Amino acid sequence: MSYNATMRVSPTSPALKPQDVLILLKLLTHSKKAIWRVLDLANDIGISQSEASHGLERLRLANLVDEKKKIPLLENAHEFLKHGIKYTFPVRPGAVQRGVPTAHSAPPLAKSMRASGADTYVWPHAAGKSRGQSIEPLYKSVPKASLKDPALYELLALIDAIRVGKVRERKLAEQELKLRIFQERVL
Repeated sequence: MSYNATMRVSPTSPALKPQDVLILLKLLTHSKKAIWRVLDLANDIGISQSEASHGLERLRLANLVDEKKKIPLLENAHEFLKHGIKYTFPVRPGAVQRGVPTAHSAPPLAKSMRASGADTYVWPHAAGKSRGQSIEPLYKSVPKASLKDPALYELLALIDAIRVGKVRERKLAEQELKLRIFQERVL
């Protein structure tokens, strides 16, 4: 069988989409004992219920969640987010805009990093109160979902620091990400 460039990837293909990372990060904010429904997950992160279902299946096929598609496989999730995210979903800073701070400009890294105006990164968003270089969010609903959920916001900002940051920012983000993945899930 020869490769056909027009072949379509099915919704259950193991090829991850940006919204799948958003789903994974949202799952990482749940405690081990949390009971959730796909509909609630979809509403929390601003995607359709069918897209959430397909995303969960892609995460299962990629071995990032368990067979029941409810619990993240922590070691695998950590490895993917630390080493694969910047290659799978690369980003380049854009024009200065108003938006929601991200990467090292947002919690939890902002307290340990001193960013000047030129070094501030934001997701463009009307509700944003900061100005900085724009970073395209992983998925269009990221800024809105982040404003509703501080734990998710911090994880997304750490992911952006890994995607766009210099060596120091990436190392700090990797340390913070590891803490959040492994220590906060013992509830």
